[in-house]
Amino acid sequence: MKDVLLLVGAGQIGMAIARRIGFDKKIIIGDKNLDNAKKIADIMYNAGFDVNYLEVNLADRKSIKNYIQEAQKYGQIGMLINAAGVSPSQASIETILKVDLYGTAVLLEEVVKVIKPYGTGVTISSQSGHRMEALGSEIDEQLATTDCENLLSLSVLQAENIKDNLHAYQLAKRCNVKRVMAEAVKWGKKKARINSISPGIIVTPLAIDEF
Repeated sequence: MKDVLLLVGAGQIGMAIARRIGFDKKIIIGDKNLDNAKKIADIMYNAGFDVNYLEVNLADRKSIKNYIQEAQKYGQIGMLINAAGVSPSQASIETILKVDLYGTAVLLEEVVKVIKPYGTGVTISSQSGHRMEALGSEIDEQLATTDCENLLSLSVLQAENIKDNLHAYQLAKRCNVKRVMAEAVKWGKKKARINSISPGIIVTPLAIDEF
C-alpha cells in the first residue's frame, strides 16, 4: 500500500501541486462535481499517476469524513492539498462562507486525526485575504480557534457585517490563514506540518470567471 495524497478540489492549482509531489503516492481527488474530478483524474492517469476520484462536499462534515475513510482504504494519509473553494462571482455569500471558510476548518480538523507522522498539508488561500483591513487580534483569534460548528455564528461573519461577495471571500481567506496558524500546533503534535499559501492572480478557469 502507498501513502495517500488527498487532493481536495479538482482544479488547476491543486493538480499542478499534485503532479509535482504525487509521483509515488496514491492520489485521491475529491470534488463536489464528479465530472470535474474525473477530468483531472484522467489527465493525471494518462500522465502516469496512480489516481482515483471521489465525491466530497466541503460544506458537509459527514461528506468530508466519508471521503477520508474511503481514501484510507488505499493506505496511510501522508499528504493533503486543499485547493477547493468558490469565488465571489461563482457563489452567494452564504455558500462562500460555508465552503471556503467552514469547510476548510472542518477539513483541517478531520485530516489531522489521521495524518501520518511527518505528513504534510497545504491550504490554498489567496492574496485577497491580505487586501482587507486588519480585523484586530480578538477577531483573528476567534477565526483561528473557534469551534468549527460555531464559526459561522461569529459576529464578524453575520450578513449585516458583510458588504458583498468579495468581502465574504476575503473574510474566508483571512480565516484560512489564521486557521492554519492554529492548526499547525495540533499537526505539530502529530509530527506533521500544515501551511497556507496565498497566490496572486493565476489564470485558471476560476480566475477567468473573475475576469
